[in-house]
Amino acid sequence: MAKTILYIHQSSELYGSDKALLYLVKSIESSPEFKTIVVLPNKGPLKDLLEAFGVNVIVFPVIKISRSIFKPLKLLSLPFEIAKTTKRLHRLLKNENIDLIHSNTLAVLLGGFYAKRYKVKHLWHVHEIIKKPKIVSKIYPFLVNSLSDTVVFNSEASKEVLCKNNQKLTKKAIVNLNGMDREKPPTSDKDIKAIRRELFGVNDNEKVIALIGRISKWKGQTLLLEAFKKASPENKNAKLIFVGSAPPNQEYLVEELQQNITQASLENLCSIIPFQENIWSIWDSIDIAVVPSIEPEPFGLVALEAMLSRKPVIAANHGGLKEIVLDGETGYFFNPGDVDDLSKKLKLMLTNEEKSIDFGKKGYEHAKQKFSLDRHVSQFIDIYKKN
Repeated sequence: MAKTILYIHQSSELYGSDKALLYLVKSIESSPEFKTIVVLPNKGPLKDLLEAFGVNVIVFPVIKISRSIFKPLKLLSLPFEIAKTTKRLHRLLKNENIDLIHSNTLAVLLGGFYAKRYKVKHLWHVHEIIKKPKIVSKIYPFLVNSLSDTVVFNSEASKEVLCKNNQKLTKKAIVNLNGMDREKPPTSDKDIKAIRRELFGVNDNEKVIALIGRISKWKGQTLLLEAFKKASPENKNAKLIFVGSAPPNQEYLVEELQQNITQASLENLCSIIPFQENIWSIWDSIDIAVVPSIEPEPFGLVALEAMLSRKPVIAANHGGLKEIVLDGETGYFFNPGDVDDLSKKLKLMLTNEEKSIDFGKKGYEHAKQKFSLDRHVSQFIDIYKKN
């Protein structure tokens, strides 16, 4: 009889942890050994894609961690909300025999409390590095240990932070590096030219530097803009694009980034493009990928996407990115937060096309060998069978 896994996730978008869940569930759903159900807090592209693959998706409040949850009144009402919400979900699932709950990201609390109340095995899949605020970083190791049977980390970096000085949690910890396969074939030269001309506004002779991902304060858009301004006078054919949108209710971040572009007098060299679903054709149409995150990336899925598109990667030398990029082989590291060092690495990449192409080729091979989706899914299947 198939084992039923209930996945609970924090959003229905298509950024890092959303994509990781999509790739995993699609693969698990195709296995006769498992039945999948996914709980999402709202409608969106992730829901649509999962349902297109035959996955049963339930839209339901997942009790997410946010700053507002630590307000006194919210904290007082939280136990009642947890009790009410777990009971409502149990009624929704009355015809299902749930064997295992997979909570995807630390942001969702529903899975852990539901598992505890109804005595179901619980796996917490950690996609974050939480250092601030300190109260949260201190509470989470205790919370995760108390509510989990197994804790899976997407990198050694994310494991190191949560398990620090916590032997009980370390005993439950498993590292399963994210996996991804590129399903889309390479974009045609004709389509690449069209994307570069119509979407990017660049010609064939210009080099496109890109930061692809959510626009937020810690992803490093401002840092990259400053570094690009320093590098551009010596590289007249370079253009910079930011591809992505801000989180809900933080649209002002896009306006702030555009203001920074204007203040730097880079309107003709830099543009912001909203989130794109056809992401592989976007990757195929750029020349250099940059992942300049101010805070450590728990993994860095965009670096892996870039490598699967044969693009060289310039990345901040911390967090999970250190487990993906090979410095001097598939790209360059720069000192986190260091504008001058990032600018230096941009110049190196822009002035050596042969090395840039070689980095892209080696990055593709490295990504295929170490980060295959098959390896990632196989490891999860082994974990599921043991729980």
